[in-house]
Amino acid sequence: MNNILKDLQKWVFFMNTFLSFLTEGQKQDLEPVFHMGKTYLYSYESIIMHRLPDRSLATAGLRLASKVEISRVSHTEHLVQIRSPKLEEHNGFVDSFTPSSKLSETIAACLNQPLKFEYTEGRVGTIFAPEDCPVLCTNLVRGVLNLLQITIKKTQNVYEIQEAGIEGICQTRYVIQDDSENKRATISKSKDLEDCQDKAVRSLGVAYVRPCPTCALKARNIKGTETFTYQIKYDDSGASLTSAMSDQLYQISPFNEPNGAAVVEARQELSLVGTKRPPLSAPTSQLQKQGSLRYHFSGELLQMPIPLIRINNPDLQLTETLRQLVQNNERGDTKEASAKFLQMVQLFRVATLDQIESLWLRFVNELSYRPWFLSTICAAGATDTFRFLKQKIHDRKLDIWEAAVTLPLAFHFVTPNKKTLEIASSFLTCPEIQKVLMHRIIVYLGYGSMVNKYCAQALLCPNELLQPLHDLATEATSKGDAKDMSLALKATGNAGEPASIKRILKFLPTFSSAATSLPNRIHADAVLAFRKIARKDPAKVRELTLQVFMDSKLAPNVRMVACVVLFETKPALPTVTALATSLLTEPSLQVASFAYSHMKTLAASRIPQLYKLSAACNIAIKLLGPRLDRLSYRYSKVIQISDYSFPYQAGAIWRVYLMNSPSTIFPSDIITKVRGYYANTAMDIIEVAFRSQGLTKLLRKQNIPFAEYDTYKTLKELGKSLLGWKELPAEDPLISAYIKVLGQEIAFVDIDKDAIQQMMTSLTGSSDWQPVVKKVVEEVQRGVSGSWTLPVLVGEMRHIVPTVVGLPLELGLCGAAVAQAAADVDVKVSPPESDDFKPSQLWEAKMDIYADIRPKAYFHVIAMMGINTQYFQSGYEYHAEFSANTTMKFDARINMEEKNLKIETLPCYQEAEIAAVRSEIYAISRNMEEVDSEKKSQIFPKGEIPRISDKQRQSAEGSSKPGSWKQSSIPNAISKGYRRGSEEPHDNNARRRFYTRRFCKKLEVLGCSTCLSLKSQHSLRNTYLHTLFGEFEAKITLKPVRADADIDKIELEVQAGSKAASKIIEVSSSGSKEEGEAAPHEDIRAKLKKVLGIEEVLTAANKTRRRTKRINREYKTEDTGLWAVSGLSHLSSSSSSSAASSAISRELGDHHRKDEIRQSWKKLYSRSSSGSSASSKACSSSSSQEDNSGNWHCHGNSEYSNQQANSPVYQLLFKPADEQGTGGEILNISISSSSSSASDEDFSRAMSQPEFLGDSKLPILAAVLRAFHRIKKPTGFQLVLYTDTQPKRWRIQMFGSSITGPSRWKLCADASMINYRKVSGFLKWGKDCQDYDIATHIATGQFAAFPAMQMKLEWLKVPSIIRTTARWFYSFLPGAAYLLGFSQRQQLGPSHQATLVLALTSPRTCDVVFRLPELTIYDTAISLPLPVPSHPRTPISAFPSSDWKDFSQATLSLIESLKGHCTVFQNKITTFNGVEFNYSMPAKCYHVLLQDCSPELKFLVTVKRLEESADLTTINVKVADHEIDMYVSDGFIQLKINGAPPPDDLPYSSKYATSMLINSEKKRLTLKAPDYGIDKIYYDGHRIEIQVAFWMAGKTCGICGKYDAEIEREYQTPSGYLAKDAVSFGHSWIISEDPCTGACKLQRQLVQSEKPVSFEKTAAKCFSVEPVLRCVKGCSATQTVPVSVGFHCVPADSALSLDGQPKLDQKPEDVVSSVPAHTACSCQQQACPA
Repeated sequence: MNNILKDLQKWVFFMNTFLSFLTEGQKQDLEPVFHMGKTYLYSYESIIMHRLPDRSLATAGLRLASKVEISRVSHTEHLVQIRSPKLEEHNGFVDSFTPSSKLSETIAACLNQPLKFEYTEGRVGTIFAPEDCPVLCTNLVRGVLNLLQITIKKTQNVYEIQEAGIEGICQTRYVIQDDSENKRATISKSKDLEDCQDKAVRSLGVAYVRPCPTCALKARNIKGTETFTYQIKYDDSGASLTSAMSDQLYQISPFNEPNGAAVVEARQELSLVGTKRPPLSAPTSQLQKQGSLRYHFSGELLQMPIPLIRINNPDLQLTETLRQLVQNNERGDTKEASAKFLQMVQLFRVATLDQIESLWLRFVNELSYRPWFLSTICAAGATDTFRFLKQKIHDRKLDIWEAAVTLPLAFHFVTPNKKTLEIASSFLTCPEIQKVLMHRIIVYLGYGSMVNKYCAQALLCPNELLQPLHDLATEATSKGDAKDMSLALKATGNAGEPASIKRILKFLPTFSSAATSLPNRIHADAVLAFRKIARKDPAKVRELTLQVFMDSKLAPNVRMVACVVLFETKPALPTVTALATSLLTEPSLQVASFAYSHMKTLAASRIPQLYKLSAACNIAIKLLGPRLDRLSYRYSKVIQISDYSFPYQAGAIWRVYLMNSPSTIFPSDIITKVRGYYANTAMDIIEVAFRSQGLTKLLRKQNIPFAEYDTYKTLKELGKSLLGWKELPAEDPLISAYIKVLGQEIAFVDIDKDAIQQMMTSLTGSSDWQPVVKKVVEEVQRGVSGSWTLPVLVGEMRHIVPTVVGLPLELGLCGAAVAQAAADVDVKVSPPESDDFKPSQLWEAKMDIYADIRPKAYFHVIAMMGINTQYFQSGYEYHAEFSANTTMKFDARINMEEKNLKIETLPCYQEAEIAAVRSEIYAISRNMEEVDSEKKSQIFPKGEIPRISDKQRQSAEGSSKPGSWKQSSIPNAISKGYRRGSEEPHDNNARRRFYTRRFCKKLEVLGCSTCLSLKSQHSLRNTYLHTLFGEFEAKITLKPVRADADIDKIELEVQAGSKAASKIIEVSSSGSKEEGEAAPHEDIRAKLKKVLGIEEVLTAANKTRRRTKRINREYKTEDTGLWAVSGLSHLSSSSSSSAASSAISRELGDHHRKDEIRQSWKKLYSRSSSGSSASSKACSSSSSQEDNSGNWHCHGNSEYSNQQANSPVYQLLFKPADEQGTGGEILNISISSSSSSASDEDFSRAMSQPEFLGDSKLPILAAVLRAFHRIKKPTGFQLVLYTDTQPKRWRIQMFGSSITGPSRWKLCADASMINYRKVSGFLKWGKDCQDYDIATHIATGQFAAFPAMQMKLEWLKVPSIIRTTARWFYSFLPGAAYLLGFSQRQQLGPSHQATLVLALTSPRTCDVVFRLPELTIYDTAISLPLPVPSHPRTPISAFPSSDWKDFSQATLSLIESLKGHCTVFQNKITTFNGVEFNYSMPAKCYHVLLQDCSPELKFLVTVKRLEESADLTTINVKVADHEIDMYVSDGFIQLKINGAPPPDDLPYSSKYATSMLINSEKKRLTLKAPDYGIDKIYYDGHRIEIQVAFWMAGKTCGICGKYDAEIEREYQTPSGYLAKDAVSFGHSWIISEDPCTGACKLQRQLVQSEKPVSFEKTAAKCFSVEPVLRCVKGCSATQTVPVSVGFHCVPADSALSLDGQPKLDQKPEDVVSSVPAHTACSCQQQACPA
């Protein structure tokens, strides 16, 4: 017992010791405790400041100071009351706050009672407040209580937890510092506001913006953090909070962070002042639960980011605002009207249905008010406004077009909730909506969009919302209504809910056999319906679309659409690789080309959000060979242009999906879309699609009765003998299109056959088109008068987050656009139309038009960053506006018979602003109690803005100051002497920069001046944000020029035809008595030459030519040219000659530079000689009277081939077609001379004889622009046009001059073409056409060994505006060329010349060389969109240049290449798809060479090899009621038509078959029947060539193929089976004949394999699934050929046999084996009836 007591004592001692240890090591409770019976008094202050990184800029902020009292009333319940709140506003540059006493009183009124909250162990629970307490006040209390939220862990001093707060549940880090000696503790906590499980945030208007959750934090443009510091004092009675401070920071960077970020900082400070014994009194009113500490969104959602409106009487305010809005609009104050429009939207959101109805009744009959009223109703998007619109449409208060405009806007802007969705569903059943198809489509699509927006916010999307769409799909399927099926699928696609997947699958044959009979367009619509569903369930959609893509039984366009949707799910590498692997065995090249092209464009994408997909595609395409990359644009493609700016964090993709159909040459489906990217978000901006089928029927005659011809019946019978042959299904013409905005389909249209026929009938000339034209003329003469206004809320996007203070921080953007047009047009036609009116009478009519048209557009955007509540606003407000305003007031008179047009208009009497763009930013402070005294500060401090100097007001040609152009990147010829600009930056002490610039162009003759003014002010900090937050203005103004006399009117008169010359003479002699008297005795051409001042031009040109010859003799240069020094010599001169030309132009004033110029010429010649001699011994200098320019020409093909093989493309030179010798020169020095020859001299001589076409011809066109003055004679310009057209040569000349006497300013233009190989043009203007000169030259020839075209531009002197534009272009050119993949080389060239060479290296590729004065840009093997046709059977490298000398021939060849070509020569056959194979035709048997397989069955072409010669063939053509035989007899080609020779000599044309012609050409027969699809058939006994129209693509069959570009499926038999080899393919198209009477003794039969076969390890017998050629019964084979055939195998003991001809073609293919096919027979034992 003693032992037990001792052990017990030890145990007690141990436990006491252990408990003491625990007690000493345990942390003191640090959660603040409020003792009952006491009131804790705190002082409280909170500040919110909005600022930019530059501290010198204006700021805005709020400060709230108050007293806070807290009392504990129970174990968990506490009371809090805020007393004496004082709100102060800060705005501007001085760091001070201004009290707002009225607003402080308003806040104090809502906080006059204490609020109750639950508080346990440092955590705030439920908050209770009076029911009538505004949410703003409750949130301010939340801001105070948020300071009390402390979570203490007893055992840790540093820890992280997810803690609830006013901003939501976010990751929080605690650090506790415990000073146990002084019984004090400091607690610090910090929060990352981007790392929250449940963040308090509200985004409005961004339902169509898709965030990227996987994007890096760096890409986010809004980041926030919070820090809290608590001072705790504790003792035995508990811990008390002595002070708490918080600091919250939001960084907002519209661009990436290094380019600037705005900052919003919120601070709080709560300090214990003391305690008092009496606790707070209980609230007198009943308290309601107001939720937890989490911020509550409510009132701020109603306040748009626009200036505050104090709403007292909505009914009255709506009436007054609407009146002011319309009045401002009528006065032309569009800016104020736009502001009132936004205020109307704000008012309608709080108006009741009765108030809206009252306002409607007040203005319903006033037409000027209706568009504004209806637009604001739509933009408000409230429940009552939506219900109001529904009632008006139901009551027929809106016409069809008003409803068509209103409905899309209403469904787009309405806020989706249960009430508005109920209203929307009632739209679907509204009888008035059902009556109008357009309205019905809009409503169903809009309802789908509403469901999508609602379900995007809800955790679970109710199925009943989707039920109306599912019911429509079910009803349409039961009725077989394809239009309603399409509507249901499109609306379901807009909804984008995974719950609709099962419904959509019922429309896809891959998952539902019942969908096989549906049109292909329904299948495509079903696949497209998955696109938005993929955003919610990408894995499921990826699985389904991959299956659809792999289903080869579907139409190619359906599979291509599936590919589009599949890649929008952003598949991972395994899926992309699986898709790429399937392309290796893909039978459809259309699908393979599309998928490959899509992967290739994605692989090249630079969009950060697509990096993973881009990398996957980049790997996957390496699995595929280059075969798919070489496919032409006959195959489906994806074209993409994209770019992304990392400094701006923004990018865009423009993508075009071209989906070709086998039955068309051109794409049948085109989808183009633009998608924008910003930061970590993406948005589909716009998408437009066009789909067509059967449109080729509209391109040909429709009145041919194909079914009545014998050919149709013959082909029907023939189909029975060709095993399994079926005609193609009928394809009715259809055009459909849709448009998507922001990813939502808003409208679509399907135009079927009936609508197309009706439209085409009215356009192409049916018997009813004349009354239609007459009615149109009558309507036009009634005139047009009225005004139209369309205001639209462009968008409203808002992002709201709470601050620690309890106020909402908002990033808001809203924009309004107003489009207006006023027109007053009156048209009179004489003589008036008679009862027997014919459209041809219009060509003899006179027409007077009086028009006054005033279009106007205004666009205003307001962006806000700051505090935005219905009580006050504080922050930054950004305004940007664009306005365009013009007036077109004119009188026009058109005399069709006289070929005269006269237009009169008034001059500009006062300054008018044509277009303007402005932007500015303010720091704003507003409050509801003082609406009229808002505080608005410009972002920059006030200072003197420098005025635009007088120098800047001059024309752009005269403005100059040193700019920032880099000499290294600008051609010397452009930059030298002109590197000037008028930019004037000004700096001041406020660290800001002013920029002003003005460009003006005066037209004193017309009394007008046009000016472009630029003005900006921004911070000196060079960031994108500071540039955006500056002030900017750009405007274009038109104002009168002070002239000597006022201008009454401006007139433009154009005279064509034979009276053009007399019109010029009439204008020149008007008002001149002397001229009028001399005119009758003067030749009209000579007088016209005098009027135009051509003599002065020619005299000046002769003087210049003589100077040029003298200098040429001195410097050994050639003289070619028409009017001036630059002439044609510039087209072929070297850089040396260009330098000489420049020297010539300066020779008159700079004689002392002759020696310097001579020395430079010698240096250039020596360099050229040394370089050329080193390059090749075959090069020699040619110099003669015609060509003494020192150019180097190389002769000898072998030497050139060696040089070209080792020389890069940028060193090769172009050789014109008419130069002797082959091969191209090679550039061996950096400055080299271009090609020049005697042919250029001949060309120049030909152009200059005669120099003036007016010496022998009259002008064909004259134009006069005149200004009529009150005092002096008219002033203006006159212009004439001459033409000279001759075989292989044409020429055009144009002359312009002033109609007043002393002015010698003239314009001269000349363009010529000779032998279709060279085109040259000149443009000269200035004093006698000698001041400025630009020349162009286009020629065909060779570049190396390839046919090529060269385009050359040369200039001697150009105006400064052209130089400025050239500098700008030159600065961007290297970067643009790099982005496009071109190579570059710094290489000096002629200083005043630019040359572009395009060389055709193959029918599908070309080389490009672009030479500029100091830069050469080049690339090789560039793919062409379409193959350029080459001469048949001629390698392109062997082309003589003569084949490419004719520009018109190249165009015709391109058109011909679109047509199908099939050739049969000996045993070689080339199909329409370009597949070549060898096939020896069995003699005596007709083969189907070509057949129309469409339902029209228009023609049949068969061919038979003659037995006596393997090279000779006979051809039979059946078309319409004709059967044409072409054959060889006795060495001559014979022709029979319907069994008899033609009645007359060739050509023969049918009297019955439309447009059929048989002729003889070059010892061969040709047949043409274009209306039947046969362009040409050539036959010479040995060779057959067939060419069909491009609209026959995909509609042919036979040995020539289907003409569908599917070369992988070329060997299709009549049954659609893909033959294993060419021989089996050819045998399948043999026409069987009667075994006894026919010459062909071969028939196709199913056979049994004679070889023993072991299939699946058991003995089997196998039967062919396709027939094999066999001799008929009674005949034996004398010749055989092995063919590969597929066999179906069954067990050896199976009863299956060939007896009864089982349907083996429907059996699966088990093995492939080779069997002999008979090709010749001996029929000695054939039993035939006598």
